[in-house]
Amino acid sequence: MGSRSPLVAATQSVRRAVRTLAATRRPAGYHGSYQGDVAFFEGWYVKLVSADSSARLALIPGVFRGGTAEADEAFVQVLDGVTGESWFEVFPVASFDADARAFDVTVGGNRFGDRGIVLDLPGPGLAGEVTFGALDPWPVTCAAPGVMGRYAWVPVMECYHGLLSFDHRLEGALTLGGRELDFTGGRGYLEKDWGRSFPSAYVWMQSNHFAAPGVSLSASIATIPWGRSSFRGFIVGLRLPGEGGALHRFATYTGAVTEELRVDDATVTWIMRAPDGVRLHLRATRGRGGLLHAPARAAAHRRVEETLDARIEVRLIDPAGRVVFHDTGEVAGLEVHGDVAGLGALHDR
Repeated sequence: MGSRSPLVAATQSVRRAVRTLAATRRPAGYHGSYQGDVAFFEGWYVKLVSADSSARLALIPGVFRGGTAEADEAFVQVLDGVTGESWFEVFPVASFDADARAFDVTVGGNRFGDRGIVLDLPGPGLAGEVTFGALDPWPVTCAAPGVMGRYAWVPVMECYHGLLSFDHRLEGALTLGGRELDFTGGRGYLEKDWGRSFPSAYVWMQSNHFAAPGVSLSASIATIPWGRSSFRGFIVGLRLPGEGGALHRFATYTGAVTEELRVDDATVTWIMRAPDGVRLHLRATRGRGGLLHAPARAAAHRRVEETLDARIEVRLIDPAGRVVFHDTGEVAGLEVHGDVAGLGALHDR
């Protein structure tokens, strides 16, 4: 038996590598089935905004595995972006199921997928069904499998990210605490995170409600552990309307750099420059926030303040200094967490 142990271990390693390779090319799917016994979390962020913006919800179904059966749990988080109320509903981990190939997640009696959601959450009194139109994901290629680019292939990242849809149409209605929320004709957004832990400091912002139809923005910058040190990594996608939907990428892996990052009690100002000299200016104004939970290594209960009523002013400037796009995103998502001053002092990798 002992002589076969190295062979068994090698076989298991090969199987895990094959599953990791396949999962990396499918960022929307579940990545937890090949993680072994290490602490791990995975959560899908589902944003719903009604046609008149009077109803705004963020939903996060997910799972946290703390390395022991007692620490494991499934969950659904809910943020009411109008009132600022939030709920964290815990479920037995056995009630969690997810597809490794696509966005298809079940937590208890709640179903989340690329075609829509079906909810029955007694805690907040949230129930109903909303269907999604065609999704608009960040492109996935072998060289750059999604929003993380080539960093998606790095096996030691603390946190991985996927952008499943910049923008899609909504149909249907939910009830929340006895109130009916009609999302027909509204807009949705989908993203996800998985790994060991959220970054110790980060800024995240998102909006697909601009005056110009078809414009979407998703932007994040964070402290990234790297061996015994750390660096400042960022990913920004600005989707503009037009044939094919032009996607302007500003990211660490594209060679872009952050020229300025300032955060105060009211605003986030962020200026970045691409290698070709194009600049992107973002100015986010904070609004009232709710509380969501960002997984740490030991628990899934580290609180993060988020708002769904921020505003993001966006200016895209060509190398000659001409403003080629200027608009403001409304009902925007915004999170600011951790030592943001330290994040601003770090260098881009």
